[in-house]
Amino acid sequence: MTVSPQARAQAATLRLMAFDVDGVLTTGDLYFTPAGDEIKVFSSLDGHGLKMLQEAGIEVAIITGRKSAMVEHRAENLGIRHLFQGVADKRAALAALCGELGLTTRQAGYMGDDVVDLPILRSCGFSATVADGHPFVRQHVGFISTLGGGRGAAREVCDFILAAQDRLDALHAAYLEK
Repeated sequence: MTVSPQARAQAATLRLMAFDVDGVLTTGDLYFTPAGDEIKVFSSLDGHGLKMLQEAGIEVAIITGRKSAMVEHRAENLGIRHLFQGVADKRAALAALCGELGLTTRQAGYMGDDVVDLPILRSCGFSATVADGHPFVRQHVGFISTLGGGRGAAREVCDFILAAQDRLDALHAAYLEK
């Protein structure tokens, strides 16, 4: 992973982490059935990372430009209460959510993969992308995963945030005690 000098300090103060879907929580490939239904594949590693963030008291959100019933099902499955689909202005959606939660955008982070994500990535306190994110995006974020979208990249960022907040070891230890 590639981490800017400020990324750990920024991750240590996060109270909200938001994620894009296509290219971040999925590979970005779009599959359609002959009937026109969309199919998405999500990583269970990523899903557990999102649950661990929530368990540690960090709010989790999905903010995506596309709209899909599959994303709604995934968010519900993971207990994610903050789901914003079909969003043209992701930065405004994050700012509104922060206001609702009584947070500043400096206390929020976002993980995106394409140039349309740059406004939100540059507006929040912690920014991340996937290893296979657009090269221009990789130049403007604090954290770049070693894994690709939909293949554990979101889990990497979740673990990084939890480690920065000194919570990862305790969460892992709980599984050794079961």
